[in-house]
Amino acid sequence: MSTASLAETAPAERPAGAFAPVFARLQPHVAELDRFLRSQVASFEPEIREMADYCIDTSGKRIRPALVFLSGWRETPAVSPDLVRVAAIVELVHLATLVHDDIMDDAEVRRNRRTAARAYGPVAAVLLGDALFSHALYLAAQFPTPDICRTVSESTRRVCAGEIIQTLRRGSTDVTPADYRRVIDLKTAELFHVSCRLGSQLGGFPPACVEATGRFGRHLGIAYQIYDDLADYFGEERRMGKTLGTDLASGKLTLPLLILLDRLDAVERDVLLEEIRGRRPPQLHLHLRQMAEHDVFSAVAGAVHDEIAAAAAALAPWSQLAPAPLLLGLCDVLRNQVAALQTPPGA
Repeated sequence: MSTASLAETAPAERPAGAFAPVFARLQPHVAELDRFLRSQVASFEPEIREMADYCIDTSGKRIRPALVFLSGWRETPAVSPDLVRVAAIVELVHLATLVHDDIMDDAEVRRNRRTAARAYGPVAAVLLGDALFSHALYLAAQFPTPDICRTVSESTRRVCAGEIIQTLRRGSTDVTPADYRRVIDLKTAELFHVSCRLGSQLGGFPPACVEATGRFGRHLGIAYQIYDDLADYFGEERRMGKTLGTDLASGKLTLPLLILLDRLDAVERDVLLEEIRGRRPPQLHLHLRQMAEHDVFSAVAGAVHDEIAAAAAALAPWSQLAPAPLLLGLCDVLRNQVAALQTPPGA
């Protein structure tokens, strides 16, 4: 799962503009979240605490925790301990998926430093990801009712299912746009959905609002993953803070390749299909040129914007409530990030 840079760009590259005042409001919440996460390192066995600490870093913007806090937003200076705990849970699940994903992608860099697989080896990293998953569920079980744990457990299973489906389809050319959407709904949008849903629920909002906020999260998550798949071809590694160009090399048919395949002539299409199947070396530079010639960027960016519009529509009936304008600020960030992919480095 290439999840990435809206939340995890290097500090110098973090989005500003419309989102800056929104995120400024979350500084006390994120500070409390960071303190809570750091305190959890002591819960791991002494022999692996350094490894857990390596993963529980504070270099990312923590988009999923931000969704928890914004979805449960009340005009009060108090930081809710329950929201902090749920934010920590979803972040730990997310971090576990990153550890596993980097192993499968053979990625070198995550958040501008070596991946856990590179730092500790892939075998240890697999088990480290498992330990992070387990601790997330342990924290979810600390709530007085089983609802939170049940919801988080189901979402974690769905995230893992999405990863399994995508892994089994690597090198397969029998993938449709509907198949692609199903995978990203599971592997990425599910955690966005549960972050928004649980945040709104713990914020005490009406059940219909909780449902709508969850739908917002799901559409935003789909948009986010499509953006990330676009960035794998059009991004710049220093900006993104992670290894790029891994999707083609690992035989993943994401939306940019699906659209390109649809626009190539028969001979060019057959060449690309052979590369996806692993029967020819990947020719990334060739396909980047083809993507430019066939305006693949605009088509994929359009899919991102469609999902952003659907996310905003889900919140429209609840626009009078405090979370709505703050959550919509995240839509502005994502729009800006898509536009930034077309901006030359240093421009």
